[in-house]
Amino acid sequence: MTHPIFREDPYASVAEARVIAADPAGVVLEATPFYPQAGGQPGDTGVLEWPGGSMPVADTRKAPEGPGILHIPPPGAALPPVGALVTARLDWARRYRHMRMHTALHLLCSLIRGAGVTGGQIGELRSRLDFDLAQPPPREALEEELNALVAADLPVGENWITPEELDANPGLVRTLSVQPPRGAGMIRLVRIGPPEAPVDLQPCGGTHVRRTGEIGRLAVGKIENKGRQNRRVHLLLAEEG
Repeated sequence: MTHPIFREDPYASVAEARVIAADPAGVVLEATPFYPQAGGQPGDTGVLEWPGGSMPVADTRKAPEGPGILHIPPPGAALPPVGALVTARLDWARRYRHMRMHTALHLLCSLIRGAGVTGGQIGELRSRLDFDLAQPPPREALEEELNALVAADLPVGENWITPEELDANPGLVRTLSVQPPRGAGMIRLVRIGPPEAPVDLQPCGGTHVRRTGEIGRLAVGKIENKGRQNRRVHLLLAEEG
């Protein structure tokens, strides 16, 4: 079991934790700020440090069995001893860009109403969402609306609902190919905007910024046709791209 610090505080970039298990496939800690790859968001990178040694973290993944999180070393890296207290340190600049981009994709989703999301990928500077949509959205108008939502500096929070409540509101799920995880009790909804009038509200386990103003200016890149009913919209962090 790895306690997911990133779930409570996505801004936690450093934490100390004991090593539960360690082998070339990955190091498992009792707690971690590292986000494991899921939902289109890449796994975090960084370093584990302990007295007399350190290990680069090349990727972070969910363990194939059980609730552990694997901090994956590059080939040949030294591993921390089991039981050692390590300092887990994120590549924070990379993670923060992922947080900004992930939140931006929620804004994009909110503007293309009624279209299911058929796929997506989050990058540091460029991301994309695929929509079940017959006609492409107007690029310039979409970019203008996105940046208006960023400039509004809307709060980003969360709601928690039961699986039964989600079943009663199937419109909350925008992704057509991936369903929210079940079997762990309550389901987390990411909310953008005030609770009484959210701009976007949907199940998500990823990391996000606290306010949309942190995203920075966005640019809509090319909009591609990926099939008769599939439109791929590329999104860029304009001031860093």
